[in-house]
Amino acid sequence: MPHLKTIEQRLLWLSHWMIHHANHVRPKVDAIKIGGHQASSASMVSIMTALYFSALRPEDRVAVKPHASPIFHAMHYLMGNLTLEKMQNFRGYHGVQSYPSRTKDGDDVDFSTGSVGLGVAITSFASIVQDYIAAKTWGQGLPLGRMVALVGDAELDEGNIYECLQEGWKHDLRNTWWIIDYNRQSLDGIVREGLFQRVETVFQAFGWDVVRIKYGALQRAAFAEPGGEALRDWIDACPNQLYAALTYMGGAVWRQHLLDDLGDQGEVSALIARRSDAELAELMENLGGNCVQTMAETFAAIDHDRPTCFLAYTIKGWGTPIAGHKDNHGGLMTKSQMAEWQARMAVSEGQEWEPFATVADPNGLKNFLTKVPFFANGPRHFTDATLQVPQITAGSDRDISTQMGFGKILDDLAKGDSDLAARIVTTSPDVTGTTNLGPWVNRRKLFARTAQADTFQDQKIASTAKWDFTPAGQHIELGIAEMNLFLLLGAAGLSHALFGKRLIPIGTVYDPFVARGLDALNYACYQDARFIIVGTPSGVTLAPEGGAHQSIAAPLIGMAQDGLAAFEPAFVDELAVIMAWAFDYLQRDGAGDPDERTWLRDETGGAVYLRLSTNPIEQPGQRADQAFRQGAIDGGYWLRPPGPNCDVVIAYQGVIAPEAIKAAGLLAETRRDVGVLAVTSADRLNAGWTAAQRARARGNQAAISHIEHLLGTLPAHCTLLTVIDGHPATLAWLGGVRGHRTIPLGVEHFGQTGTIGDLYRHFGIDAASMVERIAGLTPGARPTGH
Repeated sequence: MPHLKTIEQRLLWLSHWMIHHANHVRPKVDAIKIGGHQASSASMVSIMTALYFSALRPEDRVAVKPHASPIFHAMHYLMGNLTLEKMQNFRGYHGVQSYPSRTKDGDDVDFSTGSVGLGVAITSFASIVQDYIAAKTWGQGLPLGRMVALVGDAELDEGNIYECLQEGWKHDLRNTWWIIDYNRQSLDGIVREGLFQRVETVFQAFGWDVVRIKYGALQRAAFAEPGGEALRDWIDACPNQLYAALTYMGGAVWRQHLLDDLGDQGEVSALIARRSDAELAELMENLGGNCVQTMAETFAAIDHDRPTCFLAYTIKGWGTPIAGHKDNHGGLMTKSQMAEWQARMAVSEGQEWEPFATVADPNGLKNFLTKVPFFANGPRHFTDATLQVPQITAGSDRDISTQMGFGKILDDLAKGDSDLAARIVTTSPDVTGTTNLGPWVNRRKLFARTAQADTFQDQKIASTAKWDFTPAGQHIELGIAEMNLFLLLGAAGLSHALFGKRLIPIGTVYDPFVARGLDALNYACYQDARFIIVGTPSGVTLAPEGGAHQSIAAPLIGMAQDGLAAFEPAFVDELAVIMAWAFDYLQRDGAGDPDERTWLRDETGGAVYLRLSTNPIEQPGQRADQAFRQGAIDGGYWLRPPGPNCDVVIAYQGVIAPEAIKAAGLLAETRRDVGVLAVTSADRLNAGWTAAQRARARGNQAAISHIEHLLGTLPAHCTLLTVIDGHPATLAWLGGVRGHRTIPLGVEHFGQTGTIGDLYRHFGIDAASMVERIAGLTPGARPTGH
């Protein structure tokens, strides 16, 4: 315990000095506050010290509360895993990040955090993924770690927490710890009284053990003294706001208030009188979560794998001059407060950054640190071998939708025995059957740690769904909560780094409801998780379902989301090429130099978004030319190459292809050399274009993107008509590539019920509307009948 207390005090100082240095010592460039959350870090320091230096093992994984990141970085600095330069540049360019980041911090971050609630929930899904891997023949021998979340009590306001709790209960969650920093102060005020009772009830309802840690060792010892019971009763009855205020005002005010409330009761008065003001303040602030001894003992007492919630009472700003103050969430110690605190912490001037300053026995502490189990194996970011991608074929259907083609491709993989197929894990928020995952699931089964028979099959009731649950199953069924979908994809998409076993996660969701899980999707991509998300059905082409189920903005989400390559193929042969590429892309981890052919950073890899449709359309027949295959991957190709005198090009993306092709045929009656550009990924075309421009600005005049090559031969007077079953801004930028006039068509307003033809006409994206728009806005003869 002496070493733990020493470490706790070192982390408290180093974290707070790092924040102070960034705000008050380092030269400021901008007028805005740098910040750093001193008080929120202080409330976690005892918990994190006990956790990392006494409880954790190398196989355990931790999501650190965002505002406790300074403690996390100070810990790695103390361990020699982080340079002084990084610490001194906290919240600066290339310095340690404000909140723990897997991709931008160098100190062994397990889960990025920042958007509150999401880092908490992903630990549950990581535990499910760990169980999934351990149940497979190729995952046997995986050491089972605990997935730990350090939780700010205000994070319990996030709805995704409770969606996650329900899903964990369904999947027999285990090996999960959530440690709640119950400091009862948030950004705008004090937490309501009695919240702990509601928290405990919710967790217990979902099968969690709840451990309440309210009193530290000093308080428990005082309770054992004569008069101690009365003191404990007063502490239990004290409102949160009053406890915080008294903490800030200090020992003398504590004394006066306790004596006023408790009166002259002999034993309890003597208990108070035996302590100096400083000792009394230390006693009253010695809540369970601020007592490293109590936290270490509590963690050590857990001897099972049931999910456990630790409700650790803490003081926000504990051990600092701003402890308990109402404004301390965003507040910082002033220069004078820091000077006084530095003297109290006995840190000599010039020794502020010295890891072992104030340590009585530096060699003894260093020896202890070398034996801490959690750090014994060094950095814990793993990798796994690349899986070979088998041949992916499109089939020979004349009329088929991309959604059905997706299902057939997966079904073909399910029939085979490739290593890639063995590592695919699919998931869906209660839309497995309606997104064409059914054939895959029938062959590969659903995952559960214990086998569960399909009662309908046992009772010989006819059904297309043969849903057996088995440890060998390769589909994880979720309830209707899109946040859970993307959190599971995020956890599964990090399996190679977390567990050393690669998964190929594929999730399906109705395309309009990508937006319902958008925060978690962004969170998964921020961590560089690797997965395929299939949004289907999409657009107003889902005509009978009406406006609530017809996605409009999804293509723009695909373009704007970093770490996600978005595609919208029209034909199944395009889809087959893209999926084969995607299976490889998910596994890449290169240095990231742009490909000089496309100027895309394909070597780095990432996640993939496929926007598909349920509308069966006529397929183009067998196509084997390399230009088509490469074009489908790069983002576009000429379906109908323009001639030398072309004055109109129709550029389309997705299921609207038949209307674009029909319109081109009608225009060809009176226009020469009409071209049709098949765009499979506006995202990749746009990314390559902007990257090539940056390269040219830096002096590389040979940098030409794929879309610049495609449009480079068009005459200057040519008009581009762009069309998509989605927001027209997705393709409207194409005119800026070579300076061509552009007529963008698409869907800008909520849809309604009707036939596909009704809605295409209503939004002006049918063939006739395309012809009318060209005829009305460009010179030239109209086709017959228009």
